[in-house]
Amino acid sequence: MIMSRIEARRDEDTAVTGNLVGRLLTGLPADAVLTDPDVTVSYANDMASFCPAGTPAVVVLPRTAEQVQHVMRIATELRVPVVPQGARTGLSGAANASDGCIVLSLTKMDRILEINPVDRIAVVEPGVVNATLSRAVNELGLYYPPDPSSWEMCTIGGNIGTASGGLCCVKYGVTAEYVLGLDVVLADGRLMSTGRRTAKGVAGYDLTRLFVGSEGSLGIVVRAVLGLRPKPPEQLVLAAEFSSGAAACDAVCRIMEGGHVPSLLELMDRTTVKAVNDLAHMGLPETTEALLLAAFDTSDPAADLAAVGALCEAAGATQVVPADDAAESELLLQARRLSLTALEAVKGTTMIDDVCVPRSRLGELIEGTERIADKHRLTIGVVAHAGDGNTHPTVCFDAADPDESRRARESFDEIMALGLELGGTITGEHGVGVLKKEWLAREIGSVGVEMQRAVKGVFDPLGILNPGKLF
Repeated sequence: MIMSRIEARRDEDTAVTGNLVGRLLTGLPADAVLTDPDVTVSYANDMASFCPAGTPAVVVLPRTAEQVQHVMRIATELRVPVVPQGARTGLSGAANASDGCIVLSLTKMDRILEINPVDRIAVVEPGVVNATLSRAVNELGLYYPPDPSSWEMCTIGGNIGTASGGLCCVKYGVTAEYVLGLDVVLADGRLMSTGRRTAKGVAGYDLTRLFVGSEGSLGIVVRAVLGLRPKPPEQLVLAAEFSSGAAACDAVCRIMEGGHVPSLLELMDRTTVKAVNDLAHMGLPETTEALLLAAFDTSDPAADLAAVGALCEAAGATQVVPADDAAESELLLQARRLSLTALEAVKGTTMIDDVCVPRSRLGELIEGTERIADKHRLTIGVVAHAGDGNTHPTVCFDAADPDESRRARESFDEIMALGLELGGTITGEHGVGVLKKEWLAREIGSVGVEMQRAVKGVFDPLGILNPGKLF
């Protein structure tokens, strides 16, 4: 009898899925609808650890806004959850599938529709890869600043969904500051346009900003108008070695207090430096306790580096090495870009935090993270966008070891708690997703959660858009 009930349920699930697929195919080409379980399972999750993922009923790869509208109409009619996805390079589980959902992968919507040097805008589809856009506008003497570490893979739609940052944020800001307007397919399939193409615009509520960082929970971005800047000069980089993390953070405070505007100000602790050397044999100074990288893309970067180098020495730097040219600068930056890959190689699995604190308290977070690592007997490397206080404490652990996995999760939570105690936020650029949703409630409070749920209810009354994320 029990087996009969199980078989009956399976038959019912198959029938439901078959009806869903059939309805989707009425408005989509056959090659845009994937049902093979061996294929659809590869769309189940992003790159976050400790985030549950369900089994999608179907994966859809639309190529037009009209096809996205068709998917959302069917999903609304059949009450099927929809999980939007980009390249799945996220680190919070925001793109993880839920059981029986439609995974809506937007990677095939990858056209750059317009680059306008006069208005300094680009109009793109959500599947455009960040690096592809950056190189295309560079050829016209323009610059799209947001540059997440995964910029060679991540998509503009994903960047918008998670409000991504990057190495250049200290001077140029984050994704939200470059999204001028959006075309969004709502949960019921209607198409809405927000924002503008103009340099200014304050007509009505800023719904564009509302969608940036919403993690696909309010609508599906199918087109974006992005602001561009003139391409800056080639930047030069300086590396400063410190005998303590506190001294490096003191240097950061001196640089920012002095009114300097670096295009990049990054910190790597000793654990990270060692991991990069072990992976890539780059010859970084392993005697250092902290390595600070500063860059300027001004008309006279050498003069700016000299001034910042003097501040680093005043803060206790044991060695200051300015790059002589762009090639040497790029070599130093490559070490920073390898940080997360190198830390993953330490134990095989990482949990990457992105706690952000006021710059003045950056040293306290780094010292607190060291205590947490010692307490839990774990390797935790810290890399940071030091110029804006956004840190990436990265917990290295063996996922096959249950006790070590438990300690990794506990240390991750303690780092977030420390960040809040220091007046910071649980996420500076990776988003909430599944990984941090219980912490979102702690940060914004019960009234804040109530208001955010109310907003969600206006845009998605049936709760079918990326359910189980944020809160």
